[in-house]
Amino acid sequence: MFKKILIANRGEIALRIIRTAKEMGIKTVSVYSTVDKHSLHVYFADEAVCIGPPSPYKSYLNVPNLISAAELTNADAIHPGYGFLSESAYFSSMCNKHGIKFIGGTPSHMIQMGNKISAKNTMRKAGISCLPGSGCFIDYSYKKIEKIADKIGYPIIIKAVFGGGGRGIRSVLEKNCLKMSWEEAKKESLACFGKNDMYMEKLVLNPRHIEIQILGDQYGRACHLSERDCSIQRRNQKLVEEAPSPFLTTSLRKKMGAEAVKAAEFIRYEGVGTIEFLVDDKKNYYFMEMNPRIQVEHAITEEVTGLDLIKEQIFLACGKKIIKNKNFFPKMCSLECRINAEEPYKNFRPVPGKITHMHIPGGKGVRIDTHIYAGYYVSHYYDSMIAKVITTAKSRKETIEKMKRSLDEFVIEGIGTTIPFHKKLMQNDDFLKGSYNTNFLDRINLESFLSDNN
Repeated sequence: MFKKILIANRGEIALRIIRTAKEMGIKTVSVYSTVDKHSLHVYFADEAVCIGPPSPYKSYLNVPNLISAAELTNADAIHPGYGFLSESAYFSSMCNKHGIKFIGGTPSHMIQMGNKISAKNTMRKAGISCLPGSGCFIDYSYKKIEKIADKIGYPIIIKAVFGGGGRGIRSVLEKNCLKMSWEEAKKESLACFGKNDMYMEKLVLNPRHIEIQILGDQYGRACHLSERDCSIQRRNQKLVEEAPSPFLTTSLRKKMGAEAVKAAEFIRYEGVGTIEFLVDDKKNYYFMEMNPRIQVEHAITEEVTGLDLIKEQIFLACGKKIIKNKNFFPKMCSLECRINAEEPYKNFRPVPGKITHMHIPGGKGVRIDTHIYAGYYVSHYYDSMIAKVITTAKSRKETIEKMKRSLDEFVIEGIGTTIPFHKKLMQNDDFLKGSYNTNFLDRINLESFLSDNN
């Protein structure tokens, strides 16, 4: 077992890792940028090291500084959390080079799955269903791109090969929109990822976004912890997740879980990860991508299975064996709302600033994962998510009622948040019936949705 873990992250995920590590008797080291010196993860860790100025590239993405902090504090492992360097093959390999265990995917898995084309080709070899699409192209002429799109057949979707987080993606419903969408996607990919390698595939209209949580050990075995429905999205960014999905049948749940395990065992995946699928209205499913890390929404899987996924990550990194065919299915219903420092009435504009007052909800079946407090300053340098509200109960209806009550109790003053949006969503008839997909927010008038008094 590790003696000391350095957490190469910030915010609520850093706190989440610290709490589990402490319960396991493992010492923790927090790293922080100068703007984060008053963050709770700095106070609650056993040690804390400043790794640079506010810019992520000079602090949380600065590999030499992170490795130096680990060596300085004698940390024998690094947990990257999610985002930042959690999917960096280079960072993982540098940890290995310096004798520090990286609690996450191996460099080879990150290279294999980080490239969307490579990932899909691998899954096809494993016998997993994938959407028709192109290979990678960078310097193709527009005329050639047009021919590829015609061959796939509209509607299509353009994606960044090394993308993530909903960036570098454009849907193209008809041919006359291809050129503009192509240029926009390339430009965004270059700005976000430093690369503009792109590809195209068939667009599934009105799909469900279903991800299967998997665990893999160092001996080639894997299991799944069932699914999460992540279909409520805005600009390809998840806003609400729930487990189990109200869309899947029992037989489809078992089938998709078995496919995810098959995929993980095919590549001999190690650690905690997700296999993500798009599911059409006829319940045909297609591999979308794999995330070799812990997810933001891992909490709802913890709530419905009773497992601690951070603890499982640590155990698997230490060589724990998975019991073959021991998969987990939901015992409860759980729902997560991401609370962002954004103004929903102003097109979800980020609103950094000081939190002047706050009250956190509580009660049975209510979990709040957050790093904020009254007096905390929300910086513009980082992601706008400031909290997650997770409610759990025996039925979906009861879980939603708990969420309504929790959102009513949750008070954050001084900055705008997405709490009003979530309150409206919890009253929406289609959401209450479980009748939604990834285009849910595109097909409603968001302004009238937010102003509706019903």
